[in-house]
Parts: sequence; C-alpha cells; structure tokens
Amino acid sequence: MAQLPLDLGHLSALGRDDFLVAPSNEAAVKWLERWPDWPRPALALHGPPGSGKTHLAHVFTTRARAAGVAAAFVEPATLDIAMVPNRVGEARAVVVDDANRAPEQALLHLYNLVAERRGHLLIVAAEPPSRWPIALADLRSRLLAAPTAAVSAPDDALLSAVLVKLFADRQVTIGADVIGYLVTRIERSFAAARAAVAALDAAALAEKHAITAPFARRVLKL
Repeated sequence: MAQLPLDLGHLSALGRDDFLVAPSNEAAVKWLERWPDWPRPALALHGPPGSGKTHLAHVFTTRARAAGVAAAFVEPATLDIAMVPNRVGEARAVVVDDANRAPEQALLHLYNLVAERRGHLLIVAAEPPSRWPIALADLRSRLLAAPTAAVSAPDDALLSAVLVKLFADRQVTIGADVIGYLVTRIERSFAAARAAVAALDAAALAEKHAITAPFARRVLKL
C-alpha cells in the first residue's frame, strides 16, 4: 500500500477500534479525554450524520467501564420516565443517542438521576440543545448550561485515513490513487466510506479483480 501523508493522532478506544483524531473532531475528543473532570453533569455532542458522534459515544462508555464506572447507552425510543432507573441500572456514565427525540420528562428525570449519582450524561444529537424546541423549562435550563462539543463532517485527511483503515481491516492492498479518487467523490461521512469499501471488496472478490480507480468508478458509478 502506498504511504499516504496522514498526520493524525488517535484516541485509544480501549477495546474498540481506535478513533482517529482530526480538526473536525478534535474539540470533542478533548472533552472526552477531560472526563470525569467536566464542569457540569452533562456534555452535548453534536454534528451531522456520519461524522463519528456515535463512535465517540461508544468510546466514552468503554473508557468509563475501563475506569470502573458503570455505563449505559440509551436509545430515545427506549427512554420512558417510569423505566429510567431500570433502563440505566447503576450507571453513572450514560449516553443518550439522538437525544433530541427523547421524551422531555424522561430526559429530565435521567439528567437528575445521573446528577444525583455524581455521574455524567453525554447527550448526542445532530444539533446542539440551543436549537432544540424544548418545551420543558427545567430541562431547557439544564441542557443550555451544559458545555457543547461539535463534530463536523470528516475532512480529506480524516476521510483518507478512515478509508485506509477500512481497507486494511479487510486485508485489502490499496493504492494512494484509489484513496484520492474516493475521497473526492463519495459522500463526506464514515457511513459512506464503509459502504464504498464494502462494495469494492465484494466486487473485487467476485470478479477476482484488483481495486483500482477505474474499477472503483465502474463499481460505485462515481
């Protein structure tokens, strides 16, 4: 594989794939590395779909467990005010993904429960809480007081590094020209990168063909 000029750091995920650090996510990574020394019980992590927010949220729970802190990952559809204590158990590090879709009373109850335990709540959504139409005044005041960290769509360097890693994970040898071709044409998201690599790997295996830029153009119709 040709050497690519990718000067990126990484955040050890302690059991998950390392999370590559780039300007698009550096601020969010610094907040996670600062845990548990957060100024408020909650942190709001926001960014567009495919930017790596959920991956970072899983890194947070994995790191919490490695530090001996019980952690829980909650989807909004499962968050009901009567079931909050059962849903999170003894967790003191809790993630709510797509948190803007969670019932407000249940989210407030969860916030208060985690705060009482001197724990931390990671709120994950596409937009920061300041842009949510929050009707419940107590919830709004708590979330607006929480620090926020933005994750933007991956830049060229990060997307290139992700593509290199995805191909390497499949033990596929790839050239820098293919990476450059894909970076300029696929949607700028991790989901798009995973889909492109999976499609190219499957087609290459089926046709017993090396993955080249012309092959990628034909298979992906880019």
